[in-house]
Amino acid sequence: MLFFSKMQATGNDFIIIDAIENEFRYDINIISKYMCDRHIGIGADGVIFLYKSEISDFKMRIINQDGTEAEMCGNGIRCLAKYIYQKYLNKNKKNMTIETLAGIKEIEILESGKIKVDMGEPIFCYKEIPVFYENNRSINIKIDSEIYELFPISMGNPHAVCFKNDIENINLEKIGKILEEYKYFPSKTNVEFVQIIDNENIRVRVWERGVGETLSCGTGASAAGVISNLKKSTNNELKVELLGGNLEIIFNKNVFLIGDAKKVFEGKIEFEEI
Repeated sequence: MLFFSKMQATGNDFIIIDAIENEFRYDINIISKYMCDRHIGIGADGVIFLYKSEISDFKMRIINQDGTEAEMCGNGIRCLAKYIYQKYLNKNKKNMTIETLAGIKEIEILESGKIKVDMGEPIFCYKEIPVFYENNRSINIKIDSEIYELFPISMGNPHAVCFKNDIENINLEKIGKILEEYKYFPSKTNVEFVQIIDNENIRVRVWERGVGETLSCGTGASAAGVISNLKKSTNNELKVELLGGNLEIIFNKNVFLIGDAKKVFEGKIEFEEI
């Protein structure tokens, strides 16, 4: 039997497994895929495992809905930070560090209750993202009769940002899947379709690698905010409107992601019949 917490951040939902208190003896990729299933499991976009760390305050691993491991997740790390803050920290302590596959992230609990994450510096070098394409150029991919211009970027995990005047009518189930698995992206990619509203506001739809369309994505919002600022001359402080709610992005060399996170429920699950 395993105890868990279900949390969400702007509609991006996660199962939190506290491996500090619970000995975890299962294959995390197989079990995560089962738990994320919305018909036979708990249902979530991913599973986050909390561990002790030798180099920071805490350590997280995040497994996607399809059982693959992600390097980093902006919404997920805010959910985990909220869990840690409520369970492990003295309420006067507002800062923590969390080890991820994308490096150590610094977290601050703001007076408003929102969580501010230092996402680090964005990566534009195609070899490091990684992308198999000539560096410093956008990528044009033709699907049916339409051209999709992509701007690759890494926020610790790979993203490709695409600007469109109307993102509501994109067939994301078809287009997102094709772009995620396109030959230029050896590790696959997350895809953000961005509509510029004005200098301080953008609207984004997200196709997450290994998940599909989600209500929100923290690293995706960060990637969209950075590329919007660099390519479309929007401000370096932006509000990002996603299907699950709004996030704030500040881009000053490093990217800072600000948003809320909430507990949905707690429970326990047995695996005898898997």
